[in-house]
Amino acid sequence: MLEPDFAPPARSPWGVAALLLATGDAIAARFGAVAVRGELSGLVRASSGHCYFTLKDASGASAVLRCAMFRRAASLLDFRPADGQQVDLRGRLGVYEARGELQLVVESMERVGAGSLYEEFLRLRARLQALGLFDAGRKRPIATQPRAIGVVTSLGAAALRDVLTALQRRAPHVPVVVYPSLVQGAEAPAALVAALQLAGRRAEVDTLLLVRGGGPLEDLWAFNDERVVRAVAACPLPVVCGVGHETDITLCDLAADLRAPTPTAAAELAAPVRDEALAALQLRQAALRRAVQRVLQQQAQRVDTLGLRLGQPGRALWGQAERLNALQLRLRQALATRCARHAEEPALRARRMAAAVQRQLQRAALQLDAHGHRLQALDPSRVLQRGYAWVEAADGRPVVSVHSLQPGQAVRAVWADGQAGMAVQHIEPLLPSR
Repeated sequence: MLEPDFAPPARSPWGVAALLLATGDAIAARFGAVAVRGELSGLVRASSGHCYFTLKDASGASAVLRCAMFRRAASLLDFRPADGQQVDLRGRLGVYEARGELQLVVESMERVGAGSLYEEFLRLRARLQALGLFDAGRKRPIATQPRAIGVVTSLGAAALRDVLTALQRRAPHVPVVVYPSLVQGAEAPAALVAALQLAGRRAEVDTLLLVRGGGPLEDLWAFNDERVVRAVAACPLPVVCGVGHETDITLCDLAADLRAPTPTAAAELAAPVRDEALAALQLRQAALRRAVQRVLQQQAQRVDTLGLRLGQPGRALWGQAERLNALQLRLRQALATRCARHAEEPALRARRMAAAVQRQLQRAALQLDAHGHRLQALDPSRVLQRGYAWVEAADGRPVVSVHSLQPGQAVRAVWADGQAGMAVQHIEPLLPSR
């Protein structure tokens, strides 16, 4: 069969970017500005001010729509958007070429109301917080060098593989005990409580990891169940909770002793890096070896010095002889100085004694003159020189009262220049004055 001379040209294939661009233009031309209602999920506010989130169907269907709200539109919001809130969005549909996903560029957002699960979450958080289950004072430190680590999660969960991989990489020497449990569904809360209680009773690990991968709020709801939250708070082991992604917050995160943003981060927070610990041990070993060598060198130098001193005893004796001669010279000088001082002491003491005797004699002469003046003042002859007379009886005793005289008694009167004998003729006593 002969081939025809002319064949129509085949249509050239699309490039990926061109196809996505054309699809985006078609969607924008078909729909233009749209309004949509749904529930916020996975909200992230970037440092640039842009907001990225997923809008879930309000009726509970599994459909989701990726959304982006740039800084200018986000700055006009009159409320703070959060996961679980029901909102009305207005914007333009398009295709995000970097991932080939349908995306809604949001130009305005109005709050319709909070989702029922999110409202229940807020009510339960407020009640448990009032009971003190989230207080920072009751949180315990995590063991820095655990002997064993426990993991509470599902055996088929990707979170378990992430945790085991991280632990194997960081601390392969630390044994891991898995307490299997459901992590999603109506039976998950009871299973989680049983696993936590089992780990607490067995007490075979130092740190307990409670982990699960990310998902919407309803998939993570088992970790907001009051029974599970109370079991985490009552667990006798320190609990590290790593549920969902970094933006997912559960009540178990608040009740745990430490919250990790992801399951992998929980494993990293619970286990030390073996290589870093070995490096630290090597540094300490090297420092200890240097310290021991330094001490040994110092002692070796000391031994060498003592050996040199023992090997030349004459030098030591010569030094002691010099020291003895110096002491002998000092002793002679001290003796000469002391003898000279003692030789001068007798003359000095004699001079001091003569001066003291002279001062004593002068004081005695002054006292004698004073006593002589007092005696002269008391001399009766001086009184007689002033015209008075001294009367005494025949036996020489002084007559001091008229009551000692008798009429006709012989007496003698003594004056300063002589005396005369007299006889008492009569006595006239003086009457006492009134």
